[in-house]
Amino acid sequence: MSRIAQQFQALKRHRRSALIPFIMAGDPEPWVTVPLLHALVKSGADVLELGVPFSDPMADGPVIQRAAERALKHKISLTRVLAMVREFRGKDITTPVVLMGYLNPFEVMGYELFAQQAATAGVDGVLTVDLPPEEAEPLRVALSQHELDAIFLLAPTSSPERIKLIANAASGFIYYVSLRGVTGASHLDVHEVAAKLKDIRSATNLPLGVGFGISSPETAGQVAEIADAVVVGSAVVKRMEDMAATPDKILTEVPAFTARLREAMDRATSVPQPVTGVSR
Repeated sequence: MSRIAQQFQALKRHRRSALIPFIMAGDPEPWVTVPLLHALVKSGADVLELGVPFSDPMADGPVIQRAAERALKHKISLTRVLAMVREFRGKDITTPVVLMGYLNPFEVMGYELFAQQAATAGVDGVLTVDLPPEEAEPLRVALSQHELDAIFLLAPTSSPERIKLIANAASGFIYYVSLRGVTGASHLDVHEVAAKLKDIRSATNLPLGVGFGISSPETAGQVAEIADAVVVGSAVVKRMEDMAATPDKILTEVPAFTARLREAMDRATSVPQPVTGVSR
């Protein structure tokens, strides 16, 4: 059983929703990434989503686009991202790590080599934003052969047929994009999200994570009541951007924000005790 599956099983036993913060590898300085990953886990993160910088992040809003630009200035390649995961695994062998990126870097490296090196580094899943399931079989097979989860996106506009298609292709969990637009968009309608999740659950037993538009502890708590995971990206990255000139502060201020998200989520689900099924 994968680390992702183990984590979601443990959380389900305690009726908790997973907190999945997103950061861009190498932003704002390469040395920040690994210590920040450890700090996020200590402050309540259950799964870590690590962005692979790309020059044309079409699904991302300006906040995450700028994070990718900052990382690319430091020449953060896919190889360096995998090295960061390997370094993280030197102290943490239990917290799942998901790479979020675009197809080009994986394709350039070669699917088989990428999957092999990602597994060796300690990656658990891969979310390829611009790869539709109709074209995903070569990468999905390579990931599966190395026991890596292929994570796919669903949107508010996804038809019942497409939901079934993605449910059959995905593993680990499914990421529901709660808004029409790019990352950093707002105006999240929790009732609309709940209705869509109900439809998706009729097609899959995989955990459902919700991201896009979650910018505050209050919203995180609301989503935790209806989803198996809460993904927070732009709100985390924006705080990092605000402290880019003083990166030492990121290692305390961003985990403090993560802790507030975790507290709000636990209050919403009325489960204050920590997870004991997965060691930290």
